[in-house]
Amino acid sequence: MNELEHHFAPVNGMRMHYVTAGRGDPLVLLHGYPQSWYTWRKVVPLLADRYRLIMPDLRGYGDTDKPLEGYDKRTMAADIRSLTEHLGLTHFGLVAHDRGARVAHRYALDHGDTLTRMMLLDIEPTRHKFENLNQQAASGSWHWFFIPVADLGEEMISNSLSSWITSLHRMWAGNPGAIEPAAIEEYLRTFRIPGTVRATCADYRAGATIDLEQDRADDASRIEVPLRILWGGRGKREALWDLLEVWRTKALHVEGRGIAESGHFIPEEVPEILSEEIDAFFGQPRTMLA
Repeated sequence: MNELEHHFAPVNGMRMHYVTAGRGDPLVLLHGYPQSWYTWRKVVPLLADRYRLIMPDLRGYGDTDKPLEGYDKRTMAADIRSLTEHLGLTHFGLVAHDRGARVAHRYALDHGDTLTRMMLLDIEPTRHKFENLNQQAASGSWHWFFIPVADLGEEMISNSLSSWITSLHRMWAGNPGAIEPAAIEEYLRTFRIPGTVRATCADYRAGATIDLEQDRADDASRIEVPLRILWGGRGKREALWDLLEVWRTKALHVEGRGIAESGHFIPEEVPEILSEEIDAFFGQPRTMLA
């Protein structure tokens, strides 16, 4: 039941890698930067007896293809819809972290009728972030302005890849020891695949351009499904703004809390707490493990 199965599927004009485990109501889990599906490895054994877990590598990340285009969140959300259609899912729960949560936000606006509920981990809306910058916010998110610089971001990250991936995990984790050396090596493996650095820079570049245009065009739209927001109490967001109030400008039904024990990487730092939050929100009681 907890056994991981790796798959590839034709999705929206590319080949998407995804991992499945478990049985029960379907939950799609979307990872962030600079990671892959592997960020969910610790929650799989805690949830797989109650949920069918579907963990894709986003466009350009992990072992999914790295096309030259399509890194706006509308296209990346369409990737997820194509995958879930391939799997025959009409309705499912969505849990997403970091960049994956930005894809999930767009998914809820464009394809919200397929969602039961949605949980987003340690993010604020992209537009809110850009339009409410101050010294503290800019200092904590310096990479948002470096990565999108055409050519320069790709070249500098490629030339210092090991220190880049390692440093980001050390800086953003409230407990860096929770992300073991083997995990860092796995994330490095995927970033060494040709095209990954370029593609992931394109993700951030879209976030600073076309994603903002699409968000402004949809200013009056609201997420209609129940939304739960969790954030790391050891991170920077709690000191910057009231995340629940921010998300209440984007969604009709919002709840959530900070997790004092965690920094940014909630699925890896506090998998037990996260699995309890998922159970409480998505409504599946725990069963006794054999």
